Amino acid sequence: MSITEIEQILVVPTSRFRELGYFQGFCDTPEKYVQQLMNPEYIEYRPRPEMEEDPSYKQLIPYVIFRFENAEGEIEVFSYCRGKGQGESRLHSKWSIGIGGHISSVDDHDASEAMSPYLEGMKRELVEEVNIEAVYQDRCVGLINDDESEVGRVHLGVVHIFDVESPHVTAREADICEARFRPVSELMADIERFETWSQISLNALF
Repeated sequence: MSITEIEQILVVPTSRFRELGYFQGFCDTPEKYVQQLMNPEYIEYRPRPEMEEDPSYKQLIPYVIFRFENAEGEIEVFSYCRGKGQGESRLHSKWSIGIGGHISSVDDHDASEAMSPYLEGMKRELVEEVNIEAVYQDRCVGLINDDESEVGRVHLGVVHIFDVESPHVTAREADICEARFRPVSELMADIERFETWSQISLNALF
């Protein structure tokens, strides 16, 4: 693979994250971090293979959760099993409630004045991974940091909830398997099968 083919992903020094206020698990005050972490003074694009093994940097990852309230007033959440074709091999066969992925240097090039590279990257990931055929409202609700796992040490999740008016979200990628909305009570009963970020999100938000 040539240098030009290696994906360049958005990262921020882990030291900067720690300066803003270290936490382990879920933080429900994203406003304290997001704008500061996105400051052009600190963000940069580095080769993905190197960053996957370098805990001195955190890869910023949008993590979108689709939530739906059914006719009985019960909360349902979109969930799926990660297939072997998904990018992060350490998460294969794990269940997840989050859609998202890395912010790439391509997103920086494509971003408009009204759209930051981060938001452009989140939009791209959503378009690639799912079909959203429902009206929704979205908001950023928190951050996830998990330094207790190999994957978590090099990532920082920015959690968004998309409240959809109908459960019309479907998988676009073949490796998003068994995708459907399921009641939160069902997910909690099966929580040990989920990736760590999903476990943290379920326990913190539901």
